[in-house]
Amino acid sequence: QVQLVESGGGLVQPGGSLRLSCAASGRIFRINTMAWYRQAPGQERELVARISSGGSTYYLDSVKGRFTISRDNAKNTAHLQMNSLKAEDTAVYLCNAVLSQHRNDFAANYWGQGTQVTVSS
Repeated sequence: QVQLVESGGGLVQPGGSLRLSCAASGRIFRINTMAWYRQAPGQERELVARISSGGSTYYLDSVKGRFTISRDNAKNTAHLQMNSLKAEDTAVYLCNAVLSQHRNDFAANYWGQGTQVTVSS
């Protein structure tokens, strides 16, 4: 089985920074993309940032210039550096990986449990 474990969430004041980490473990042949989603109470889950195995990135417009996604392919980890945090960034942040467990498998979606990020004074 595959597990994604997030860490690094917490409470931070507006304008502060947090760094989220996601570690994938288990039987993994190849990870195609790793991404961070977030979901605030009463709102739909939204894609915050995504990074391909080659390093191509995508960012939600509202986080461009403030958040940076990175990954370490050798360690099957991804990170989200969040700077200049705003109250509207408050949400549960979930790690996502699209990966295959064996050479001939189709890639599938895997999710972590999520980590709470609260931006408040």
